Amino acid sequence: MIQNIEKKIKLAFAVSMGSFLTSLAVVVAVCVFAYSLVNEQRKKIYVLDHNVPVLVRQTDQGTNREVEYASHVNMFHLLFFTLPPDDAYIKNNLNKAMYLVDDTGLAQYNNLKEKGYYNSILASSALLTIQTDSIKVDENRHFTYYAKQRIERPTSIATRALITEGDLQDVPRTDNNPHGLIIKNWKTVLNKDLEYVEKKNF
Repeated sequence: MIQNIEKKIKLAFAVSMGSFLTSLAVVVAVCVFAYSLVNEQRKKIYVLDHNVPVLVRQTDQGTNREVEYASHVNMFHLLFFTLPPDDAYIKNNLNKAMYLVDDTGLAQYNNLKEKGYYNSILASSALLTIQTDSIKVDENRHFTYYAKQRIERPTSIATRALITEGDLQDVPRTDNNPHGLIIKNWKTVLNKDLEYVEKKNF
């Protein structure tokens, strides 16, 4: 009889411990699931578009970093090389471009300014635009930028091939530098004429 009682006590203890451990495992699993669910929900943001809620998702900074590399390089070159015959517009574009590059960009700007490059654009009423062909960024964040520059004057249109290269470095994001990158060691590798066409005068 005593042995039966001991067996029942041991069985009850085993059942109790099993129930406790099972309950503990269920509680831990529920907590982990709830935590992951809350984190997932926090990544969902609703933005109002004309009073219509639109679901957007938060992503990690590194998720689209490669896209941002190309976008930063493209933005800088568009600002630096898009030059209409408007002094205020040129200064505004170049001021914005200087936030995206280190002193190598400022040095090239000062060099062109000393040579009278920007004054010649104003004097000849030239319109300079740039068309990006491709941007290559390697694993060391060294980029090569390929583009064609179109120089339209009242009497002619010239097309030039442009290749530049440099390195990208992370910096804090600001309103003037939304990608949080700066171009370092920037230089022009190639800048040569491809085509020259004279306009017909009627």
